[in-house]
Amino acid sequence: MVYRPTARVLTVLELLQTHGRMTGAELARRLEVNIRTVRDYIQMLGDLGIPVEAVRGRYGAYRLRPGYKLPPLIFTEDEALALTLSLLMAREHELAQTSPAFEGALTKIERVLPTTTREHVQAVEQTVIIESDAYRAAPALAVVTILSSAVHRRRCVCLGYRSARAETTKRTFSPYGIMAHEGVWYTIGYCHLRQSQRLLRLDRITRAALTDETFPSPENFDMRGAVLRSLASVPRVWQVEVWLEATLEEARRKSQLTQGHFTEGNGGVLLRVEVEDLQWMARLLAGIGLPFTIHHPPELRTALRQHAQTMLDYAERTP
Repeated sequence: MVYRPTARVLTVLELLQTHGRMTGAELARRLEVNIRTVRDYIQMLGDLGIPVEAVRGRYGAYRLRPGYKLPPLIFTEDEALALTLSLLMAREHELAQTSPAFEGALTKIERVLPTTTREHVQAVEQTVIIESDAYRAAPALAVVTILSSAVHRRRCVCLGYRSARAETTKRTFSPYGIMAHEGVWYTIGYCHLRQSQRLLRLDRITRAALTDETFPSPENFDMRGAVLRSLASVPRVWQVEVWLEATLEEARRKSQLTQGHFTEGNGGVLLRVEVEDLQWMARLLAGIGLPFTIHHPPELRTALRQHAQTMLDYAERTP
């Protein structure tokens, strides 16, 4: 296990709290350091005002002064939520080998929080679905908190929402859940303004407030599936159609597109997808490592040539 110096000092404190007393040799073995370094860590704890006593003699050891209690750990609500979201995202990013540590940290944070803050943190943990790369359009913590509480308690919210065209509307919304997908955070639910189910981006919510109005949650609601279906139906600027020389499994795995439509046949796969940015599509095609043929739009060929020329220019550079 790899420790940073600060982490080692805190680990000494935790070991002494847990075991009562430990010898320098035991601490050194646990931390994978020498005895002299353990003494330095004990001195650092003393400098921080934590009374560690050295029990001398044949069975000498270190211990915290009897009766000493650490002061309670205090977080503001924003700090607790920030820590919770960070831990949840780390847990979802395939850090399976350290997942017990994340679970332990979440449990410890919840244990020291005031009741109201703990309820908010638990609402976030229980309602937010986080997929990879959930950082491109991060929402305000207050918005996550209010929406999580609304989902958890089945309460409607009053929202100020800014559209992609920068038009702001005020609406009442019944949120069914929250999901972070491909760098953007979403909530899906019933929009009372539009009188239909809608998908909203959290980074476009300008204000949010809980109301006293409640709503019934839909039975067997598939949050992830609903979000992905809604994203697939969002109108885009460019209708792209590209033939890929690959199997269906290869095309899906290498393109990593969740909103495209793949049709297998004639020794390859026809990909149909709607995108806003042709330069982004050109970069994707250049990086998938599969032979392809662009059917349309012709502007994608131009974007691909521009990307290829940029790469060629970089390749020709010399120190």
